[in-house]
Amino acid sequence: MKKVMVFGSFDGIHPGHLFFLRKAKAFGDFLVVVIGRDENIKKIKNKLPRKNEKQRLKDISLLKMVDDAVLGGLNDYYEIIAEKKPDIICLGHDQMSVGELRNELEKRKLNSELHVIGAYMRHIYRSSKIRKFKKMI
Repeated sequence: MKKVMVFGSFDGIHPGHLFFLRKAKAFGDFLVVVIGRDENIKKIKNKLPRKNEKQRLKDISLLKMVDDAVLGGLNDYYEIIAEKKPDIICLGHDQMSVGELRNELEKRKLNSELHVIGAYMRHIYRSSKIRKFKKMI
């Protein structure tokens, strides 16, 4: 059984997220979704997500394609990879560089394959664009 892992904030699940998750799941048999912690999202995006980490974890857990959903680490972003040992890690088009992740995996002697999944109608399905649209209506 191949285990696939993805990461994200998933703050309001939209068709772009569903596309990403379906594509990732197609690489294996078991999909693990790591939800970014509120504190880490604030560091990365300079703002808190609209929904807190527990609600986002609950929302993503309800999707049939998701086999396991967990909160990411607070201080060590990579410890969850070492703990879950995925065969494959899929990154979204707008996430960290593959090179950066590959270097960290090598340091930790982890052999996960890395794949980047392209955007799905990026001009429409980005969380920031959806929020702007909702404010207009």
